[in-house]
Amino acid sequence: MDWQWLQNPEFWKYLSIPLVAALIGWSTNWLAIKLTFYPLEFIGFRPFFGWQGIIPSKAGKMAVISVDSTISKLGAVDELFDQIDPQALAGHIVAGILPRVEEYVDEIMLSEHRTLWENLPQAVKNKVYERVRKNAPRLIDNLVSDIGRQIEELLDLKHMVTERLVADKELLNRIFLECGAAEFRFLIHSGLWLGFGFGVLQMALWFFYSVNWVLPVCGFLVGWATNWIALNLIFRPLNPAKVGPVTIQGLFLKRQPQVAATFCRIVTHDILTVGNIVNAMLNGPNGARTRALVKKHVKPLVDVTTGVAKPITQIAFGPTAFAELKKKVGEKALEISKTAFKDPLFNEERAIVVENIMRTRMEALSPEEFQDLLRPCFQEDEIKLIAIGGVLGALAGLAQVFFVFN
Repeated sequence: MDWQWLQNPEFWKYLSIPLVAALIGWSTNWLAIKLTFYPLEFIGFRPFFGWQGIIPSKAGKMAVISVDSTISKLGAVDELFDQIDPQALAGHIVAGILPRVEEYVDEIMLSEHRTLWENLPQAVKNKVYERVRKNAPRLIDNLVSDIGRQIEELLDLKHMVTERLVADKELLNRIFLECGAAEFRFLIHSGLWLGFGFGVLQMALWFFYSVNWVLPVCGFLVGWATNWIALNLIFRPLNPAKVGPVTIQGLFLKRQPQVAATFCRIVTHDILTVGNIVNAMLNGPNGARTRALVKKHVKPLVDVTTGVAKPITQIAFGPTAFAELKKKVGEKALEISKTAFKDPLFNEERAIVVENIMRTRMEALSPEEFQDLLRPCFQEDEIKLIAIGGVLGALAGLAQVFFVFN
């Protein structure tokens, strides 16, 4: 067999067309994904010279979309609180407080009236400690029950999630990157073979019609089309469709159970943790109301406790100082509330429970609802990314005209 044609420079020039097209398809799709998520902060000179990842640059909007299109459909705020289990919350607080009752009581009393507390007989102090131990569980149960009844007014879920994701853009990126990991790999790899296929057509056109503008224009179309086709293969068709013996559906939609597991794991373990929820209730838009509720339930503890030495405390404190003592106890209760739920083990236990329930509900979402999890990631400035692919393809085609075909 005569292989002399392999030594013909023209053969390699023409072969370079589909190879370069494959490289354009791969690289533009890879770049599109990188530009979607990085850099986290703007790099360059505003407003025109520079770039920030599309998702991080619109963190607030993307966070709201995440809440509206997914989290809010997986359960109302009161359902979420029930899944966390109010009894478990109360039990966790009590378990953390009781071993440190003496420390807490001593801290408050010594700061408010050191002389009185230091001179009280130890037997009286012990009775104070015992009363706190006895009454604290009941007060905490009442507090948690009251919070449960008002949770819709106390917790602004959208504000909480949005604030968390805007503050942690890496976490926002992670939701999309981990949920759509398979789709992003497909997007990159498909650019290679789609680009090569278009390149073969481009080569044939160039063979019969060698005009300078053909390669740049075809390069633009390759960069544009590889992105567009890959995106449509990810999300279309929306519902399973039979094509002969084969059932086809958008790649992302076919992975609903796997994506649901990934999404719910991230949300429950990194966003909707007990610690974050408590912090949002205490410091969010309705924080003043939550703090007032905590103080209301804790103040009676002072009256019950000081009943052991009521004559002494009334004489020693006076009405003003006694009221200040109640305020101090309320502030201490808020401090305990903020720190009680930083226990990683407790947060992990409750997260697993909520995760299982949320995942079941997410797997049951319709394709229309489910696609909203990842689709906004591509829809935001999608045309910019496709256009960038087109421009890079055109530049590569222009380079081929000048440097390969002279």
